[in-house]
Amino acid sequence: MEIGIKGKVETVVDGSNTAKFVGSGSLDVFATPCMVGLMEQAAQMSVAPYLAEGEGTVGTKLEISHDAATPLGMKVWAESELIEIDRRRLVFEVKAFDECGQIGAGRHERFIINNEKFIAKANAKGAK
Repeated sequence: MEIGIKGKVETVVDGSNTAKFVGSGSLDVFATPCMVGLMEQAAQMSVAPYLAEGEGTVGTKLEISHDAATPLGMKVWAESELIEIDRRRLVFEVKAFDECGQIGAGRHERFIINNEKFIAKANAKGAK
């Protein structure tokens, strides 16, 4: 894995990803939580091919701005670029766009984890 790996995912604004539907607002525009999900997905998918068997990544930090609204029916996408690697810690620059231009940007941090150990630890919390 090396700095510079890029990712991109896209979707269309519909009734399932609006602020009104997810409860983050009252309008039928692309929801900030959905933009965040798109940014995380772009980052996660970009590095997945470089991970060892049984490894994954989990998001741990996100600092973003959502600067412009996107209406129903418009295509939106997120792009990520890996800008820092510190052992198991990965830092990405993330941006989101619609058909009219950039709608959000920021930084996203993920950690490489062993999937089985991570799930076991999470499940142990539920057993307490």
